[in-house]
Amino acid sequence: MADRNPAPTVDLIIEMSDRPHRPIVLIERLNEPYGWALPGGFVDYGESVETAAKREAQEETNLEVTLIEQFFVYSDPARDARKHTLSIVFIATASGEPVAQDDAKSLTVVNSWEVPENLCFDHDQILRDYWRYRHYGHRPRLG
Repeated sequence: MADRNPAPTVDLIIEMSDRPHRPIVLIERLNEPYGWALPGGFVDYGESVETAAKREAQEETNLEVTLIEQFFVYSDPARDARKHTLSIVFIATASGEPVAQDDAKSLTVVNSWEVPENLCFDHDQILRDYWRYRHYGHRPRLG
């Protein structure tokens, strides 16, 4: 029988601290599912989620990030059509010029009013929760 445990992943909301309004980085995915997404990916065996988050940011955006806080965990079994995943989402900061690398076809730095509509996975929900937190101090609710 195949392994039936959810796969742990990380996603990063990277705030560009050297720009007005602290816009965030989105990547356009090179592989399916296609569309825009937060930088992130699978946690490797033997790797902490913090290390995975920093690695994924470096691999996909060429940015050295500072992890600020663990934001929330998203675990809806339908969040990724490929398989059941859970994502530990971090808020991070970075400065400089991000560059699309690895499995990022391209990237963009956007403010809340500029987010593309074709976001992958549950990243639209993550970003709604993030902006509610940033603007009003309300964290996502459990359950």
